Order: sequence, then C-alpha cells, then structure tokens
Amino acid sequence: MTLKFIKHLSLSVTGLLCALCAVAQPKLPEGYFWKKLPNGLEIVVIENSKVPLATIEIAVKNGAYTEGPEYSGLSHLFEHMFFKANKDYPDQEKFLKRTQELGAIWNGTTDVERVNYFFTFDRDSLKAGLKFMNAAIRFPIYREEDMTKERPVVDGEFQRAESSPYFQLWYEEQKKLWGDLVTRKNPIGDHEVINTATPAKMMIIKDKYYHPNNSLLVICGDVKHDAAFSLAESIFGDWASSGFDPHAKYPIPPFKPLTKDEFFVKESSIAKTPALMYSWHGPSYLTDSAATIAADVFSTIVGLNSSKLQQALVDKGLASSVDVSYSTCRYVGPISVSVEPTSPEKIKECHEVLMKQIAMWDKADYFTDEQLKDAKAIMLRNNLRRQEKPSSLASQLTYQWCSTSLNYFTDLDANYQKVTRQDIKNYIDKYIIGKPKVAGVILQPEASKQYNVASFFVAK
Repeated sequence: MTLKFIKHLSLSVTGLLCALCAVAQPKLPEGYFWKKLPNGLEIVVIENSKVPLATIEIAVKNGAYTEGPEYSGLSHLFEHMFFKANKDYPDQEKFLKRTQELGAIWNGTTDVERVNYFFTFDRDSLKAGLKFMNAAIRFPIYREEDMTKERPVVDGEFQRAESSPYFQLWYEEQKKLWGDLVTRKNPIGDHEVINTATPAKMMIIKDKYYHPNNSLLVICGDVKHDAAFSLAESIFGDWASSGFDPHAKYPIPPFKPLTKDEFFVKESSIAKTPALMYSWHGPSYLTDSAATIAADVFSTIVGLNSSKLQQALVDKGLASSVDVSYSTCRYVGPISVSVEPTSPEKIKECHEVLMKQIAMWDKADYFTDEQLKDAKAIMLRNNLRRQEKPSSLASQLTYQWCSTSLNYFTDLDANYQKVTRQDIKNYIDKYIIGKPKVAGVILQPEASKQYNVASFFVAK
C-alpha cells in the first residue's frame, strides 16, 4: 500500500467520522448551542441577554421510573441531599453561605423521568457557579445527621399531599393503573422507604445514575457559547464516564397493559366536594411519538370554552370543571380526565354525560376546523410566553431531553401546527375509545351512601 493511498484512506475515514459527528448534532432553536464532551456529558448553551443573569442546570435521567419498591421516593430524597454537604462545602451551613455569596436562587425537582438541579446568579459568577455545581453533583457527602434532618422534610411533603382529597384519588388511581410497577410512576415515594433511608442507599443511586453520560448540563442567560463551553469543559471534563449505559444495565421493566375497566369508590371525610378521575395508558415517546403530539392538541381542543365537552358538563351546571390531560413520557404517558361535579347529586349525571362525550370523541363533527385552529394558536402563544423568562428555558429543555429528545423539543411547536384531524382520530381510537381504563370517585361517606354511588359507578 503506497503512502499516498494510506493518506487518502486516512482522510476518507476522518471525513466519515466527521460526517457521523455531524449527524449526531441535534437540531436546536436559534441561539441554542450543543456540545458533547468525551466523557459523554452533553452541554447546551442558550444565549439570551434579556437580563444580566445566568442559569445553570443539570438534569439526570433518574426519577420514579428507575425505582423498584425498595427505593420508592429515594430519587426525591437524593435531590434534597444534593443541597447538603459535599467535598468543597463539608456541611450545609457552608453550602448555604456559598449560595448567599453567589447571590444564587436555587432549587431542584424530582419527576417521573427526570431529576434536575439549577442555580441562577449574576452572569459574572458563571465560573464560580459551575464549580459550585460540580462539587455538588460529583462529590456529595451523605452525613447521617443530614439525612436524619431531611427524611422528615421529604416525608412531610408526602403527608401534606395526603391532606388533599384529590391526591388521595390520584394515588389510588395510580395503584390500579400501574399495578406492581406503581412505584415507577410515583415520585413522592413510600413513607417507610423514605424514613429508613441510609447513606449507603444514596450511594447506590449515585453509582447507578449520576454519571456524565447520563446527564445534561444547560447554561442559559447573558453568556457566550464558546466561553461557556470552554469553562464547562475545564470544570466537568475530568468527570469520569460510567463506562456503561445505566438504562441498558438497569432496564426499565415494561408496563403491563390494562386488560379491563376497573372502577372504584373512595370515601373520605376530607372530600368536601366530590371528584372523578378516569385514566388510560397513553402513547410512549419511544414507540409512538406522533401520538404524543396529537394528544396535546386534542387536550387543548376539549379545554376550549366552546368545546362540546365543556358545554355538556360545565355550561349545563353539572361540573365546576373538566380537564383532559396527557403527560408526555418516554415510557407510557398517562391520559387523564378529571371532573369536579357541582354537588354529590350530580355525580351520576356527570359520569353518564362524560361517557357519552368520550364515545363521540373520534367523530368528524366533534370539533370544528375553527376549534382546531384556535387550539394550535393557544399552544403557540403559550410557548411564546414560556420563553419570556430566561431562567425557565433550561428546565423546559431538560424535561424533553430526559423524556423525549432535543430534536423533539426543537420541532414541537412546528409539529403541533401540522396535526390533522386524522392524527387526532388515530390517537383517540388507539388509546381511548373502547380501551381499558381506571375510573375513581372520591366523596364523603354520607354522600356515598345517600346517592348509592357504588350502584352506578361501575365498569360495564
């Protein structure tokens, strides 16, 4: 083989690799810039100079969906422990003092498929803020005394949620909707698991999921992308990759499809007004991304004051509200209809009218062309409003990175505008009409007996 041919082959291989790298580049909106470090950490910089601030956020593909029963709620506890001690700030007092020095506004959230942490501060504090984030995400110290203090805080959030009758209805609905895998859809967790958590269990979560190749760093605000990338790489570049894909090594078990309708009546003394909830297994991003988009558009249509659903229930005085929602998820997003009857004696009529409405959802005349147009316009305006606060842009992007993809995020608003009547019909026929559902009602025991709710609120 001649030297000239070897050189030509080398250039060809290099060109191929560059082409592959180019393909790997995700599509992003104007002003968004992406880079992937050798350790697998993805970085997105969003240049937005509306205010002289910077927000940094790290999102991890972790959350309820990674939790079996023995870990239920520990991703949430882990999120709380993030703001405690670490290598650079060995107790919470020093950690909090540093946030004050940076003038930082900070928080974190735990959802079904994402855990995220974010700080907002003056743009001149970007380097210091990135170092602060680096210490917290990579070098936490789980002190028993900190966990002793934080366990009741996390469990207290659960207890406050339980004081709401709507949460009680939702919680019971989730158990029937997801069966043995309910912990993988419930971020708030389990009392016993939370209250007996140990530093060792925190390390198990860290060792499974807290790696650069399972994380996204977003830098947003009055920054320049080249300088931000350089800073991020100098600080996070030596964060060692796990060497494995956490979601391949610890696969998410498939959610079992519902096989039949299941109805239940839950009595509660705190349910001053009754509530109804109906739920289905909806589309997954991984298997039917088109339906996730149609689902959002349809939910917006039936939320219009002019919709047949609102007219049949709210305008007629049967319900004070009716809401249809779908949660976009990588693994089976739930579809829910929530109804608040105006009084217990309206429960039966609310239920019957709703069932008739749902049966008509895939009919060609259920909504008008004007309503479809209005829904798309509303969704476009809502997106424009979401962009008005630069510090929230990072969280909007990281949610989609965890549950869908950056390309999905970028094309979402354009794809909403492309949804057709047939797309919506396909979604409704595939996931709702004639499909098994879970339905529940919560009300006071006296009202349940007086109106004999259990006699008519049943599967047929």
